[in-house]
Amino acid sequence: MKKITVENLAQKFSLKVAAGESQLQKTITQSRVHRPGLEFVGHFDFFPTERVQILGRKEITYLDKISEDERKIRIGNIVKYHPPCFILNAGKEALPYLIHHCNEEGIPLLVTTKPEVTSEFIPKLDGYLMKELAPEISVHGVCVNVSGMGILLRGNSGVGKSETAHTLIRRGHRLVADDVVVLKKLSQQTILGTHDEKTKEFLALRSIGLLNVVRLYGRKAFQDETRIALDIHLTKWQKDDLNNELEQKPEYIEYMGVKVPSLEIQLQPGRDVAGLIEAAANNWYLRQQGYSAAEEFMSRIEADMANTSKL
Repeated sequence: MKKITVENLAQKFSLKVAAGESQLQKTITQSRVHRPGLEFVGHFDFFPTERVQILGRKEITYLDKISEDERKIRIGNIVKYHPPCFILNAGKEALPYLIHHCNEEGIPLLVTTKPEVTSEFIPKLDGYLMKELAPEISVHGVCVNVSGMGILLRGNSGVGKSETAHTLIRRGHRLVADDVVVLKKLSQQTILGTHDEKTKEFLALRSIGLLNVVRLYGRKAFQDETRIALDIHLTKWQKDDLNNELEQKPEYIEYMGVKVPSLEIQLQPGRDVAGLIEAAANNWYLRQQGYSAAEEFMSRIEADMANTSKL
């Protein structure tokens, strides 16, 4: 199981440590945070104790209004479950009673230095935790973003994946990862493609060497991550193996149980592979919108045959 530390979270969001500083190495394993509103009034039937607990203005206003004795009971009922940490996002310094309870139970208490609306802050936390804790694998290939669509290019070493990516970059598209592509499963329908940090912004071309695409072509040449919408397998040209069907049957490849549309493009000297990838990306997008060029073509043929039969 993947995990991050409370210290990682504090550094990512520039959170101030108000209590439990010695416990910053506590681990977080759940990809969503929790706002303990019902728990403060005594409902613990579905209390996700392993999640980060975030306290906003509503929770703090409630705690400020009740008596000291009742507040001690309400907070005590929660801290005894030892969640990974508490985050205070209420536009104020950590309150003494929160510091006391967290220090007593050894729970880190973090405070936002630039508070924002809690309902807007929570999705940012969830998004970060989801990506950091998502199951992942590494595959050999190149990941690019073509016209806003994430594409994974696969194929044997030397087949031309990086060279194709370079051509796409020159045409205004973006590199995500070269050689080692990290795939993260965000949901049952979503695979995210990214780099492994070491190869970030680098593209290796045979006979040329290592290129930093950002230094060469500017920030627009690189994208940190992208949702994988299409998997393209680049293969060597096979004589007498061309498929000239009007519309290719949909094929899929699975990554961590998630099906991704997949197709094969054969390479041959002089063939505009980058252009074919652009066409594949745009055609896939049109299919998602419900349009099929093959269906329109066949409807024209049928209409023409119908008109001819009337003559």
